[in-house]
Amino acid sequence: MSGSIFQAPTAAMVRVDDPFWSPRVASVRSGTVPVFYERCREAGILDHIDPDIADKPQRDLAGIHGFSTQRFWDSDIGKLIEMAGYVLLLGRDAELEARIDALIDRLDRMQQPDGYLNSWFIYQEPGKRWTNLRDDHELYCAGHLIEGAIAYFQATGKRALLDIMCRYADLIAATFGAGPGQKRGYCGHPEIELALVELARATGEKRYLDLARYFIEERGRQPHYYDAEARARGADPAAWHFGSYEYCQAHLPVREQTKVVGHAVRAMYLYSGMAEIAAETGDASLKAAGERLWRDLVSKRLYVTGGMGPSATNEGFTADYDLPNRTAYAETCAAVGLVFWASRMLRMGPDRRYADMMELALYNGALSGLSLDGTLFFYENPLESRGDHRRWKWHRCPCCPPNIGRLIASLGRYVYGVSADAIAVHLFIGSDAKLTVANTAVRVTQRTHYPWEGSVSITIEPEHPVEFELAVRIPGWCPNAILRLNGAQLMRGDMVIDAGYARIRRRWSVRDRVELVMPMPVERLRANPEVADDAGRVALRRGPLVYCLEGVDNAVPLNRLTLADRTTITPAFDDALLGGMVTLSAAASAETSEGWEGALYRNAPPNRAPAAIKAIPYFAWDNRDAGEMLVWIRGG
Repeated sequence: MSGSIFQAPTAAMVRVDDPFWSPRVASVRSGTVPVFYERCREAGILDHIDPDIADKPQRDLAGIHGFSTQRFWDSDIGKLIEMAGYVLLLGRDAELEARIDALIDRLDRMQQPDGYLNSWFIYQEPGKRWTNLRDDHELYCAGHLIEGAIAYFQATGKRALLDIMCRYADLIAATFGAGPGQKRGYCGHPEIELALVELARATGEKRYLDLARYFIEERGRQPHYYDAEARARGADPAAWHFGSYEYCQAHLPVREQTKVVGHAVRAMYLYSGMAEIAAETGDASLKAAGERLWRDLVSKRLYVTGGMGPSATNEGFTADYDLPNRTAYAETCAAVGLVFWASRMLRMGPDRRYADMMELALYNGALSGLSLDGTLFFYENPLESRGDHRRWKWHRCPCCPPNIGRLIASLGRYVYGVSADAIAVHLFIGSDAKLTVANTAVRVTQRTHYPWEGSVSITIEPEHPVEFELAVRIPGWCPNAILRLNGAQLMRGDMVIDAGYARIRRRWSVRDRVELVMPMPVERLRANPEVADDAGRVALRRGPLVYCLEGVDNAVPLNRLTLADRTTITPAFDDALLGGMVTLSAAASAETSEGWEGALYRNAPPNRAPAAIKAIPYFAWDNRDAGEMLVWIRGG
């Protein structure tokens, strides 16, 4: 592995201790993990990897549990184990470990003599392994099981699942590649690429990195593998529901792709894998391809919340500037995937474009997918609701709960980046980190009330005085940030501002302290005129948080409200609301029903009356009574 890139610390290196995030981590531990385990049990997912039960016809399992068996259930097992591993880093739990150990035992007994491990093709369609990589998620499932194995090993020191998955990865490496007798295939749902890079780090085995690179390099090449495998199983390649290989980002080799297309989650995972390989190998052309795709996403295809993918038809992208609000799909997993992609782009050096977007998606489009108590979930994250969109207990495709759960439980991995002689602070989250830079152990401590307040204290404690660079992000929303070192304000000559980071190089001593002070005015955001759904409307943002109106807080239908351009918007902390949060209040006006007398249309403009609005952070909506929700408010 290269030493010049910025590595993310492991979750074990960074302990989150933060007024905002610690309760959310606790809700994953006490709510999401046990709830998701029980709901997987109820749905038959756990039984499907039990050799004593699962070796039965699909109809028997469906009859027992009332659910249809899914080809990708193994991925949910993998994410459950990964989520459990991360929460066990916070404190061991004998009951949880016993449950996970029992699942690992089932996987061990299910694994085939040659290392193959996929419950669908062992129990449901034996003899058909590797016959439909385009649709059947085999390698995707392997990737999530690998990531679960790594997290559980790091948390507990138990390597049974890691050994199981190394055997499976070795089989995959022997099966796929450009060598004689190997299949030139790759998964229709990217994910294994990320897992293989992690496995290479965990084991020190470069062959796993090479395999990840092969999967990236091979994608979209001609003659097209998906055409060949379809013909081999007697199918017509053209007779495919999604019509184009854009759906799975296999329409072109990755370096030739210029538009963000297809299934949103698959896109984010592929681009994350591209960034990993570009960072590890120094491949400039792969980095350039990722940057082109990034610019396309953020300039034409991204919701203001960091959500993406407006269409339920393909769970993904449509046309430039097609960003409807009420029908927005904006899958939770896609926003989680954007966090993954941004964090991997940051491995090639601190750059505010990526860290700002990682923060936006984390605090808004991803976090909204989880209720405050960690037990209810969103799959879709619209930006407008008439009151009919509610959090659910279970979904036939339960991918989102463990995805947002594993992100929050492993949050420390995203706060910092470390190179041979630099530490980058990407996110402002109260934490204690044990890092190594310039061959020296350094403790980095953050204390803050972010995102409610804009002051951050960063304490540096090296084991002995040592020179290195500290790069601190200056968010794009905060052009007037102030930095202090040991109480004295830093001026331009004391640091270098590069790509939105303040870079401070000095000889650091114990208890040196950097303070970042960021004013947090309320901003009115306006959309590009090409976004027809947002014409004449504004969205409210304060710091990293996008706000919304909920019917429970506002006395009139939300689309009747108009917020004048010069109206003062007042933030205030409400410690009685949903555990405590900053709300926004302003005077507005509302169209009334006066004079309509049952008419549907009329010549006269509507009457207006004074009204007051109250907005809450978007991530917190639908944690109270059902009702309307609106992000984009009529402006005037």
